[in-house]
Amino acid sequence: MSLFEINDKGNVIVHGQLDRDTLSKNFWESLSSNERGTLQQNKRCSLDLSDVERADSAGLAWLINAVRDAEQNGVSITLSKMPEKLQKLAKISNADSFLPVE
Repeated sequence: MSLFEINDKGNVIVHGQLDRDTLSKNFWESLSSNERGTLQQNKRCSLDLSDVERADSAGLAWLINAVRDAEQNGVSITLSKMPEKLQKLAKISNADSFLPVE
């Protein structure tokens, strides 16, 4: 199973673990040109994190970069159903204030 799935409405479901062992590329680099086009056409993206089993600081950095890269490409991004442990990590790291969590 891949790390995430994207539907035609720009919704992304993230699966498994967001950690230094599973993340080799950032979000935007991992997308195919079709997927990028879908997100840019919709001008929005919602990352559903309800299926994330574990995340570390690399996962938090991946999310921060996903927000940055999406915005640089004209896509408004939101994070939904963020696991409590990931929320706490974001808060401890002072990243919670600029992560667009629903």
